[in-house]
Amino acid sequence: MTRVIVAPDKFKGSLTAPQVAAAVARGLREAVPDVDVRLLPVADGGDGTVDAAVAAGFLKVGRWVTGPVGKPVPASFAVKGTTAVVEVASAAGLTLLEQPAPLDATSYGVGELLKAALDVGCTTIVLGLGGSACTDGGAGMLEALGKASFGGVDLVLASDVDNPLLGPSGAAAVYGPQKGASPEQVKVLEARLAEFAQRVGPEYASLPGAGAAGGIGFAALAVLGARFRPGIEVVLELAGFAEAVAGASLVITGEGSLDEQTRHGKVPYGVVRASGDVPVVAVAGQCSVEPGDLGLKAAYALLDVEPDVTRCMAQADSLLEVLGGRIARDWVSE
Repeated sequence: MTRVIVAPDKFKGSLTAPQVAAAVARGLREAVPDVDVRLLPVADGGDGTVDAAVAAGFLKVGRWVTGPVGKPVPASFAVKGTTAVVEVASAAGLTLLEQPAPLDATSYGVGELLKAALDVGCTTIVLGLGGSACTDGGAGMLEALGKASFGGVDLVLASDVDNPLLGPSGAAAVYGPQKGASPEQVKVLEARLAEFAQRVGPEYASLPGAGAAGGIGFAALAVLGARFRPGIEVVLELAGFAEAVAGASLVITGEGSLDEQTRHGKVPYGVVRASGDVPVVAVAGQCSVEPGDLGLKAAYALLDVEPDVTRCMAQADSLLEVLGGRIARDWVSE
């Protein structure tokens, strides 16, 4: 029996990764009813990382934490045995803000989630760093942790971002504007980060990933003894991708937009690299690069089915089902 692995990221603004995977699978099964489909929705360390862990068999644990502007927000992390998966976006994400707060947003809630993971006995913690609203260098996170000890804890930073903390490619300069910071506010944030780094550990400020999540990466590296890894590699390991792909005849991955950024730590490129000799095709909202440049055998875009962007996003679920059927006819033997 033909085995197909479906391992996409979310389609931001439309569907979660599990929803994308389920829609593609429906299309595959409608076209080839006896196909063996394994769903492994994944993420690159940003929002959706906890969902990917839950899809891989982790238990979701809910907590109320301090949100990015101080108001309580419902958040969650995932646990399996002594391993926890925590995502910054759950406690300090941009999506939690009604309006931008570039100077005031805090990572305090991230520290509360990390402490909750320690409290339930976790000794390995994966911290997904994407989607943050804050640029506080992780100061809020450290404040919330207080005297919590990370001795004996393997803290893994999962991210597709390798920026340093400071300078023109640092947290404030590159990501501050995306969080609503004006040019003057970027200067303020840069000065704050530089002063904080000087006090905490300036030698860590230039490390790859120190600028991730508004500098949370820096605080975790400098104070908590964390180590940095590409987010997609970490999530694929959590999902058991290597075991699942053995014996598969096709892998389907995807994300909202296949473009020049895809090769820089994004899910489809990571899936291609992890799939070995198994052919990989992708689904996407839109595709602006040659699939072969990403190591893909083919790419199937929603805009090729529905050229109206608004309708495309609103009907992404049913359109992905159509694409699943096309992939089945092109790549799966009956």
